[in-house]
Amino acid sequence: MIQGKEPTDDDIDLTPTLRAARAGDPLAWKFLVERYSKRIFGLVFARCQSAEIGEEITQSVFTTIAAKVLGGEYNDDGRFEAWIFRIAINRLRDRMRRERNRPDAPSGDALEQVASAKATKRPDGEDHRMLRMALEKLSESDREVVLLRHHGGMSFKQISELLDEPMGTLLARHHRALRKLKELMESESESNERTRPDATARGTGS
Repeated sequence: MIQGKEPTDDDIDLTPTLRAARAGDPLAWKFLVERYSKRIFGLVFARCQSAEIGEEITQSVFTTIAAKVLGGEYNDDGRFEAWIFRIAINRLRDRMRRERNRPDAPSGDALEQVASAKATKRPDGEDHRMLRMALEKLSESDREVVLLRHHGGMSFKQISELLDEPMGTLLARHHRALRKLKELMESESESNERTRPDATARGTGS
């Protein structure tokens, strides 16, 4: 359901890699792309359920990263991961805002409708569907914390720096969000059980 956490910049020193990337070393760029592209894609896809948007934003993020690193605009301060995910989150927020404000958009969130349409074609099981629906019911701020932690693989320290929130507040919000997710999924599961045809038949039987 929720992905595991990979090692973060807190665990390794990216300074030599970034120095090599700034010098145009293709192996350094290969390392950065392999390390972050799947996580950024996973973060975006978990929010909008669109592979096309996930690819678009992931490519956009790395285009920006390459321009700033090669152009000398980024000075490594040990927070590269927080920086790259800040760019990804901002691109995702902008894309969601544009979709909501489209003049020809149907009522409701266009990306939520994409998610609903794709969910019927994805053989990921009922638990995935319920998790996606539960995530949509969280507040935007709580959903971001969950996605950054469990799909972006970021540490709480990095999320705290990224969102500019005290660690204690962030931990409490994360705990509350997970509890809310659990409650929502349990409620959905109970509702599905009550409306299953076999359950209805049992309820009307002699």
